[in-house]
Amino acid sequence: MFQGETAITVDDKGRVAIPTAYRDLVARECGNRLVITYNPFEAGSLYLYPYKEWERVRDEVNKLPSTRAAHRQLQLKLVGAATPVELDGNGRISIPASHRAAVGIEKKAVLLGMGDKFELWSEQAHHAQIQRTLSDEDLSEHMLDLRL
Repeated sequence: MFQGETAITVDDKGRVAIPTAYRDLVARECGNRLVITYNPFEAGSLYLYPYKEWERVRDEVNKLPSTRAAHRQLQLKLVGAATPVELDGNGRISIPASHRAAVGIEKKAVLLGMGDKFELWSEQAHHAQIQRTLSDEDLSEHMLDLRL
């Protein structure tokens, strides 16, 4: 569904423009509605889910027993921090100030299309991730089977 990398600017009101290449898809498939929440696996980024995909993720995460600390952390970062947003007439969404501050998004950010969702990265965190390389120890059996 979504793929590619786009450098974007955050305006003074905390809004970012969804790239024009995605706007029709977001309107058609998502009803112009996305849900913003924290990436629980990597610092410096947020997830932006299409609303229907978010409902599936939310329901799966909430089914986890909250008696385990890792489950509670996942529920807190994904469900507890989730904020629905809607594209305005100019194709922009508002990123809550608390979310921007927590992941270090200031004036410049990077939007990545990751298939079923977007990831919104602070420019610094994205650069650090891109500079990181995978070693042999990082490769899982599934990765070894890929023909890249």
